[in-house]
Amino acid sequence: MTDPHTARTIVGIVGNVISFGLFCAPIPTMVKIWKMKSVSEFKPDPYVATVLNCMMWTFYGLPFVQPDSLLVITINGTGLFMELVYVTIFFVFATSPVRRKITIAMVIEVIFMAVVIFCTMYFLHTTKQRSMLIGILCIVFNVIMYAAPLTVMKLVIKTKSVKYMPFFLSLANFMNGVVWVIYACLKFDPYILVNPHIYLYCLELKSLHLKKD
Repeated sequence: MTDPHTARTIVGIVGNVISFGLFCAPIPTMVKIWKMKSVSEFKPDPYVATVLNCMMWTFYGLPFVQPDSLLVITINGTGLFMELVYVTIFFVFATSPVRRKITIAMVIEVIFMAVVIFCTMYFLHTTKQRSMLIGILCIVFNVIMYAAPLTVMKLVIKTKSVKYMPFFLSLANFMNGVVWVIYACLKFDPYILVNPHIYLYCLELKSLHLKKD
């Protein structure tokens, strides 16, 4: 019978694979933007929000914050790199007002992350204290990241078209949430367990049904 540690590793690897697929999902959009030399009606909000989310979770997974969380680091570190590439593409082909918005958001995120790292390492001296602070922040920014598509949802409602929010992407996002919930339960991690994937999927699914109305 598989021991909990091995089972958790296997589930974590599955979670990494699904999450990597989700991080790759914007590639066709980026290729389209590159060919059009314009961001058209696509929004940078989800990518900018995901950058901070990935930075927070990568920091959370470090051994001096939350031990035995290597798989959290691998996927979020990879995701951080990919999201920075997406934001860069958006920046290159966006209009000046959008570029200004992206620049301000990224500067704020970097400064905020630097402050969080400093406060965590300087004022908190145990992994329990550090994981609690960063875990709570991760939950907050997870909510922000998965609420970011609400701006896209508004476009879906306005245009009665789901081309900006594919159904299968929403479904994969839901499945990803389920896998990470299982991962968190195998070695109880309340901060990974409190996951907005599932709840936001319900909102996305509701908006997608508008196409049929």
